[in-house]
Amino acid sequence: MALRFIGKDPNSPNTNSPTVWVDEADGSMVIQGWKLDAESTAEVNAAAPIPDHETVVRIPARMAPFLKEAMGDG
Repeated sequence: MALRFIGKDPNSPNTNSPTVWVDEADGSMVIQGWKLDAESTAEVNAAAPIPDHETVVRIPARMAPFLKEAMGDG
């Protein structure tokens, strides 16, 4: 796996997260973000339970340009 760094949130208080990478092998996105709070997790689980081998993270809307770039639309 070769991850290509796309970008990190310029407004992050600790400059480490959220961050977006692209896996060059298969084009998938790797996203580091904030853990959901209990209320948001409950809402997600109500719609579709999160399997034990998966997680859900939150990233701010201002990260959309990084996601577009990761998708090749940047």
